[in-house]
Amino acid sequence: MRSFNYGKDILSTPRKRREVPEVAADVGVVAEDPDSGFCGAVVRVEAGSVLLEDAAGRRRLFPMTPAAFLIDGQPVTLVRPVAAPAAPRVSASGSVRVEGRRARTAAASRIWVEGIHDAELVERVWGHDLRVEGIVVEPLHGVDELAGLVAEFGPAPNRRLGVLVDHLVAGSKESRLVAAVTDPNVLVTGHPYVDVWQAVKPSVLGIPEWPVIPKGTPWKEGVCARLGWGEPADGWRRVLASVKGFRDLESPLLGAVEQLIDFVTVPS
Repeated sequence: MRSFNYGKDILSTPRKRREVPEVAADVGVVAEDPDSGFCGAVVRVEAGSVLLEDAAGRRRLFPMTPAAFLIDGQPVTLVRPVAAPAAPRVSASGSVRVEGRRARTAAASRIWVEGIHDAELVERVWGHDLRVEGIVVEPLHGVDELAGLVAEFGPAPNRRLGVLVDHLVAGSKESRLVAAVTDPNVLVTGHPYVDVWQAVKPSVLGIPEWPVIPKGTPWKEGVCARLGWGEPADGWRRVLASVKGFRDLESPLLGAVEQLIDFVTVPS
């Protein structure tokens, strides 16, 4: 009888092929082409190939075929790196920008500020947020008639009012005027500075501190004279142009404005 050599046991389990790991060809990854012995760091990936640069500065382009490279002596497949998701764009106030949305029709709620400079500064930092919410900022040109203006506005749950007041400190004229406003649909906040200019950090303007102006001297005129900024209009242009975002402002103003925005945008 003939005998046949069947080799290995035909009932034995076949060996599994070892899987070759995939490694992202990020810039700086060191890999070796075993056929040529060329070893270098990834410079870039282009059209299915990877450019390597060795320690001597020589560069060679290799096709990114499966299991074609060695890393630490082990075979790997280099693959194109996955692009990291783009970071969300941030507005000047530090909030995430809402892209592609048109400004909303003006809501019934409002934010009042004392003067045009306050309004321009709020717009510069929080303008994007306010347009998304449809909130209009209006200058009052002073708060002497605040209680009457609030009554005339007619606040309501769906018609809220936020008021930003300069120099809102205990015992000041402003604190007494604000005390007369008691409507629950009105929120008054403020900062301790004589003028909103002082809410801009001095370092942003290249000065060590804001000058102390004697009582009886108009504050803006005194500051401009002390710093050589010309007329107040010239000084304000300098101050406003220096503000790029919320980090350029003092925290009391930041907190006061953020409270107002939150208050007037609460759904009724």
